[in-house]
Amino acid sequence: MRIGVIGTGRIGTIHANTLSRHREVGSLILTDVDPARAQDLAHRLGETAAPGVDEIFKWGVDAVVITTATSAHAELIGRAARSGLPVFCEKPIALDLAGTLQAIGEVEAAGTILQMGFQRRFDAGYTGAREAVRSGRLGRLHTVRALTSDQAPPPAAYLPQSGGLYRDTLIHDFDVLRWVTGREVVDVYAAGSDAGPAMFREAGDVDTGAALLTLDDGTLATATATRLHGAGYDVRMELAGELDQIVVGLDDRTPIASTEPTGPPAADKPWAGFLERFGPAYEAELCAFVEVVRGEGTNPCDGREALQALRIAEACEVSRRERRGVWLAEVAGGADAAVM
Repeated sequence: MRIGVIGTGRIGTIHANTLSRHREVGSLILTDVDPARAQDLAHRLGETAAPGVDEIFKWGVDAVVITTATSAHAELIGRAARSGLPVFCEKPIALDLAGTLQAIGEVEAAGTILQMGFQRRFDAGYTGAREAVRSGRLGRLHTVRALTSDQAPPPAAYLPQSGGLYRDTLIHDFDVLRWVTGREVVDVYAAGSDAGPAMFREAGDVDTGAALLTLDDGTLATATATRLHGAGYDVRMELAGELDQIVVGLDDRTPIASTEPTGPPAADKPWAGFLERFGPAYEAELCAFVEVVRGEGTNPCDGREALQALRIAEACEVSRRERRGVWLAEVAGGADAAVM
C-alpha cells in the first residue's frame, strides 16, 4: 500500500512515522507547503518527498492522509474523493458548516471513505468509559463533566485561523461525549472569558470557556476548556450514574494537587501536551485507517460524526456571542439536512 501524506508539521510527522513502520504500508509520498520540511522528514524515514500536492495524485497512491492547515482540508478531501481515494483527515473538515457539508457531499457522491481524526475515540480511558456506560455499570447516567486544559496558549498567529476555543479545542470533548454516551446534544448554554492575554481579544476569541449541554435522555453535561493551565496538560471526563461514578484521565501524571491531608501527591511529571498524552491513540487511529482502506474494518469516525461535533461547537459559539441558550435544531446540518 502506498499512502500520500499531505502536511508534515507536528501531527503529520507523527502520522508519517506511524505509517512508515506499519507492516501493511509499503511506501509513503510526503509533501508540505514547506518542501524542505517534507524532504527532511522523507530523508529521515527513507520515504519519498513530492514537490507539491499535484504529485501526490499524479504519482499514484492508494490513500491520502491530510494534516495541513484547516483552511485546506475541505478542498483536499474533495479532490481525493473525486480521485476515488480513501482519506484520513485531521479535524475539522472545515471551520464552517457550509464547507463541511460540501466536502461530505463530495465523499458521499463518490462513494469513498473519509475517516476523521478524533483520537480520543482510541484512548484506553475513553474506551473504558464507553464500555462502562454501555454495559449499564453506572446505572442511569445523570451527569458528565468534561474538561480540556492546555498548559500554554498557541502562537498568536494561530488564533485567527483556529476557529476559536469551541471549534478548535472543545470540539474533541463534544465528539467524545457523543461517542461515550451514545446520546445526542439537544441544547447548549455557553460562556467564555477573554480576561487573559490580549491576543485572544484581538483575535475575537476567548482563553477560557464553559458550556452546559443537555443530552436527549436528560443527562446533563458540562464541558470546560482553557488555554492557560500552567500546571500541565489536563484532559478528563467524569461520568456519574445512579449506581457508580468513573473518571477518564486521572493518573500519576494528571496535573492536579489535592488539599486534603491524605490526598494523593501532585504529579512529578505532569503531561506537557496532547501529543504526549494521546500518543498511543494517535497511532491506533492510523492503524485503524489502514484496516479500513484494506477492507478489514469499519470506519470509526466518518464525516457525519465530525459534522455533529462541529454543530455543537457552532451552537456554543452562538450561545456565547448572543448570551442565550441555543437548540441544536437551530444549527444547520442536522440528520435531515441534504448535503450541498
